[in-house]
Amino acid sequence: MRAFFQRKYWAVFLCAALTLAAGCATNPDRLSAGQVFDITYHNLWNDMPDRIISDANATFMRRDNMIALLLAGGAGIAMHNTDADDNIADSFDRRVFNDFTEQSLDYIGHPGTHFAAAGIWYMWSVGAQDQFNQDRAWTMLSALSVNGLVTLGLKAIVHNKTPNGKSWAWPSGHTSSSFTVAAVLDEFYGPKVGIPAYIVATLVGLRMMDTGDHWASDVVFGAALGWVVGHTIAGKHKQLEVAGFKVLPYLANHEGPVIGVNLVKRF
Repeated sequence: MRAFFQRKYWAVFLCAALTLAAGCATNPDRLSAGQVFDITYHNLWNDMPDRIISDANATFMRRDNMIALLLAGGAGIAMHNTDADDNIADSFDRRVFNDFTEQSLDYIGHPGTHFAAAGIWYMWSVGAQDQFNQDRAWTMLSALSVNGLVTLGLKAIVHNKTPNGKSWAWPSGHTSSSFTVAAVLDEFYGPKVGIPAYIVATLVGLRMMDTGDHWASDVVFGAALGWVVGHTIAGKHKQLEVAGFKVLPYLANHEGPVIGVNLVKRF
């Protein structure tokens, strides 16, 4: 079953890459595939590090965010040092998900899947010269990067074991990444997209407990971390809209500086 999903997993990436290349080749308004990859590589190498640092500071320098994370961390410690984690793990002795569902949620919730999807979104918008979606994809990549770095750092520091004996349990990376995606989508597109995304993220967290890959405390903190990172970073970069029009700054110099706003909408 795992080998089947691995083949399907890489097939998705291949199809996405071929789709991107075909779109660039057949649409004269798009940049070429080579230009898309050059721009993407340049931006990732030169701009992304500064963006990650800026977004991380904006996230973890906020008092309300740190209070939320401290509360979630305290709840996790209490769960792990009492019988709560063990009792919840015991309740999953009779598996909730079958093999197909479990493998599907594993790949849907994998941080690698999220980075790949955000990267394809970014490259496609670069090729289409769609600045609006390019900015949103860039924000998703930044949020996933901040979440991923913090998650890995905490895993390395705590270094505890999962119920099935694996290392680096706390927090759950699948859960934190899934909730990051859900929070960004919720900020950008509202509850019509956000609620289904949160449901999927919750199922990913349940899957991690069902298979013994994580304690409940790992999932609880992972969800809180992803929510904080995703909402803060997406909220920071979300463009203001009025009646469906994007509000952009306006600066001109007609016999003296003129400062105002533009209302922009694509039809």
